[in-house]
Amino acid sequence: MIFDKGSMQSKSNLDCFLWRTTPVVPSQFLPKHEIRNLNRLWHPWEREAVEYFTLGDLWNRFHEWSAYGAGVPITLDNGETLVQYYVPYLSAIQIFTSNTFREETESGECETRDSYSDSFSEESECDKLWRWDGTSSEEGGTEHDCLWHMTDRLGHLYFQYFERSTPYGRVPLMDKITALAERYPGLMSLRSVDLSPASWMAVAWYPIYHIPMGRTIKDLSTCFLTYHTLSSSFQDMDLDDDTEGAHEKRKEGEGISLPAFGLATYKMQGNVWVSGNCGRDQERLVSLLSVADSWLKQLRVQHHDFNYFMGLRHG
Repeated sequence: MIFDKGSMQSKSNLDCFLWRTTPVVPSQFLPKHEIRNLNRLWHPWEREAVEYFTLGDLWNRFHEWSAYGAGVPITLDNGETLVQYYVPYLSAIQIFTSNTFREETESGECETRDSYSDSFSEESECDKLWRWDGTSSEEGGTEHDCLWHMTDRLGHLYFQYFERSTPYGRVPLMDKITALAERYPGLMSLRSVDLSPASWMAVAWYPIYHIPMGRTIKDLSTCFLTYHTLSSSFQDMDLDDDTEGAHEKRKEGEGISLPAFGLATYKMQGNVWVSGNCGRDQERLVSLLSVADSWLKQLRVQHHDFNYFMGLRHG
């Protein structure tokens, strides 16, 4: 893979990682007659044109990364430059949709497990959907009223997955999605405009090798956990104004960028990831971690990889 050295000189190592691991998905324009039918709670802004992407197109952006790794240009403390490769793995995903797309089970009931892994707890997804609602008991109303408001806000839980296997027991993201989609075809066909703002995914990035190869560099053993929204509700929002040039403003029709809104790290050593931007990268790491933590708490989700990265071990 060829990198534009000129464009990378002004970027810190953290900038480079976030930039090179941000999927940019081909976009399509929603027909005008469908714009009127959008959920106004999820899409409150009036727009003449609405861009969207399909989940299938999103996963295609991970195809090459899953096979060969995503190359991230890195400058070491001694001025040496190299390219470190990271393989993406699906760490977690929750997809909330309108009632129209809740089609997966013949009985119409919530499924409690995914046959491909032991990533779900014994609590039913219906129970979890109720538990995830941020409505406090002080708001009052009957149980039916609370459920009605919760469904308006979050949508219906179409699918969720939380990986619990060790890194060596996992398959790359594209392979995992392909297997899951055999049972949940909406993982390929759903559109970003069909998803509620509560829809999200987390990608675990593990380092595999660097070029030029040679000595082992402990600073490059860091693993990352990036959080991305999946809904068009957050489209074109500036998630990190401090990232100088990391996510350049895109022009209409260039594709939809899904930068990480949250980030967690594991086995971070040395100064490779915190020495850039005059020390501001350390503050950014803390901020991105805080946002990820707040997101999980807001949805009342126990994310296994996040807890592991943070040192919260559960027996």
